[in-house]
Amino acid sequence: MAMGDKYDLDYDVNREPLLTILRAVVAAPAALSQPALNKLLNASPRRDKAQVFSRAHLIEAYRRFAGQDGLPPYDEAVLLRLRRKPMRTLSGVTPVTVLTKPFPCPGECIFCPNDVRMPKSYLSDEPGAQRAEQNSFDPYLQTYSRLLTYYNLAHPTDKIEVIILGGTWSFYPETYQIWFVKRIFDALHDFGAGVDGREAVWAALREQSQLHPEHNTTSASIQGLTFERTYNQVVQTIYDHEMYRSREQVKLIASGSAPRSVIDEYATWDELEAAHRHNESAACRVVGLVVETRPDHIDATEVLRIRRLGCTKVQIGFQSLNDAVLKLNKRGHTVAATRRAVQLLRRAGFKIHAHWMPNLYGSSPEQDIEDYTRLFTDPDFCPDELKVYPCSLIESAELMQHYQAGTWRPYTREELLHVLTAAFKLTPPYCRLTRVIRDIPSTDIVVGNKLTNFRQLVDEALAQQGARSREIRSREIGQAAVQPEALRLEEVWYPSGVGEEVFLQYVTADDRIAGFLRLALPQPGTPALHADLDNAAIIREVHVYGQSLGLGEVAGGKAQHLGLGRQLIDQAAGLARQRGYAALAVISAIGTREYYRKRGFQDKVLYQVQPL
Repeated sequence: MAMGDKYDLDYDVNREPLLTILRAVVAAPAALSQPALNKLLNASPRRDKAQVFSRAHLIEAYRRFAGQDGLPPYDEAVLLRLRRKPMRTLSGVTPVTVLTKPFPCPGECIFCPNDVRMPKSYLSDEPGAQRAEQNSFDPYLQTYSRLLTYYNLAHPTDKIEVIILGGTWSFYPETYQIWFVKRIFDALHDFGAGVDGREAVWAALREQSQLHPEHNTTSASIQGLTFERTYNQVVQTIYDHEMYRSREQVKLIASGSAPRSVIDEYATWDELEAAHRHNESAACRVVGLVVETRPDHIDATEVLRIRRLGCTKVQIGFQSLNDAVLKLNKRGHTVAATRRAVQLLRRAGFKIHAHWMPNLYGSSPEQDIEDYTRLFTDPDFCPDELKVYPCSLIESAELMQHYQAGTWRPYTREELLHVLTAAFKLTPPYCRLTRVIRDIPSTDIVVGNKLTNFRQLVDEALAQQGARSREIRSREIGQAAVQPEALRLEEVWYPSGVGEEVFLQYVTADDRIAGFLRLALPQPGTPALHADLDNAAIIREVHVYGQSLGLGEVAGGKAQHLGLGRQLIDQAAGLARQRGYAALAVISAIGTREYYRKRGFQDKVLYQVQPL
């Protein structure tokens, strides 16, 4: 593979100090603490510079020197000891987040940041946004650089969850979407094959694109207090040439009148589907593909179109389930639109990852708790995952006007803790609270909560009450050893608005979750959204927790590769058969097609199906 910062170190010159450090790491009875590792690094510094080695240097050195000069043969467990931020892949997959380019948004939400250097709602100093801007918002560069970082820090790069963020995905041109997804797959395939295509992309961007860091130097900004121009007006002024050059270039390419560059935002469905087929057996496989959009941009055609892109999960902004609050915040849609969107997504088998915002203009702590209760007591909602984003005041947001007028204020720490503690207790065991506070830099927040560890504060408050949350993230098995015979299978049944849902979970005696499956049982007689789903129950997700392992790799006592996934699928098939369904369908990711084929599923058009 083509790797990054290994080239800034002469490994032969530094061989002796590196081996000294690595022998100590191997000899230690467990992974070294950061202070202990720092002590080793300081005792054996680099010989070519007055610096200490990075963790990435140690990882690369181990890959090179294992089995030499007294260092035992290569052992993946040693890399696990050296791995930085192991929590990143502790949920069983490796997440790669990429951002779309700045582009007009159909929303006018008063709480939304208006950073014109970013796609709508994102801020240029958020970590993921910074990576996107540094890579010119190019999907190939973003994906490749993220894979490189993971590899250099000893994280697995074979099972990838691709998360596409930025504005409203459904509002971008279809040709851009197809191209964007295909280029992500291109980067995965090149990285897995040891091919580095970044130089050609950078050359084209430097010559042709305003989004190249050397050219994207705008100083334009929006002030929420005056709000003289909207985000869309400013973005279209700044990036006018970029947007329309791309549109005209797309027309020329589609007509065969112009050659195609690696940065021209055009690809065909056939090209994307060829990339999908390649990914089924590639070294870096997509085991989940996520996009984010708004409820009012979801209809049956859109649902099937994003499925064709390879999407398996949709992040969707509920924000509130109160029409009055939605209207006051200029959200642009009603609760009815959210109901329709969730019903369509669920009928198509998608995982539903909702965003919900307490402390919106016009709400209150008690109203928020009522709203959160509705999320899980109204069958039309019941999201699978949830990001809870308390409203933060950003200087570029129109909400600044209401703050100055005294009609909106941020919750106090006690009020926010009250709301979030109630929310944790109300969250059912089938839902995962992916994030509790948005990772906005404190320097961007005018007033309000700036603490990013609110999840910890909530857990402490619950413990004081003698309670704990049963949401999924709080119960993940982590790196703990798992004995299959000590697991029990639980079934959690709940109505979904379009049928019934069954959440099958393998849990330990102390309620730690090792693996789960989401099974949708559509209302009998309801027309299927796609012919693949006729008279079929639908597996919407299968997930086995624990540190991500390589494809086919087995680690003793770990949840992954104990056969839990197969057992969950067998249980789902049995339930579907009992209920009289003719088939069991699965909304498989591109990189999991092979897995499901081995378990009796047949390829259809958009889904894989097992006859019952």
